[in-house]
Amino acid sequence: MEIYELKAIMEGLLFASGDEGITVKQVSNILEITEASVKTILEELKYDYEHKERGLMLMHSHGAYHLTTKPEHSRYYQKFIETPNPTKMSQAALETLAIIAYQQPITRTEIEEIRGVKSDRPVQTLVARMLIEEVGRKDSVGKPILFGTSKEFLTFFGLTSLDDLPPLPEGQANNEFEEEADLFFERFNEHLENGEETNNE
Repeated sequence: MEIYELKAIMEGLLFASGDEGITVKQVSNILEITEASVKTILEELKYDYEHKERGLMLMHSHGAYHLTTKPEHSRYYQKFIETPNPTKMSQAALETLAIIAYQQPITRTEIEEIRGVKSDRPVQTLVARMLIEEVGRKDSVGKPILFGTSKEFLTFFGLTSLDDLPPLPEGQANNEFEEEADLFFERFNEHLENGEETNNE
């Protein structure tokens, strides 16, 4: 396989791995090449992303590589978040946001255990909208990212603090959480449908 093709596949793997990232060993097993070759390709990708015409950068954290936006462009992403957008978030994103709001800090795997489906895309959407953020790493195998809501989350929904969230019944089991989470995002879905999203998104 040509080097340019390996780089393209690796870039796709980095994108697909989301916030969790991907390790050199994982890439080595997937592409069936040596770890030394993987590191060489990663260095080439890192060099490519360092050019000013590229909007992403390659990060290495806790043994894994992942793609992220460049900090020098952050003001443009902030303007994007603050720009009125009539498009509501998907039900999957709202449901995921509800779970994070009530269960934070929480990992993506834990979110998926509650929802019963993969949640990569909803999590990426919420991170892009700055409604959730990385708040640490869980002290377990692989040290997965822990997510929590951001200040923008409170502003978006007009909340003063997390204490303003609708209360959930005490002693609730995980398999019952989704029903209560549904009430959360349906409430705010109605909030958006009433036109208030144009003031907050």
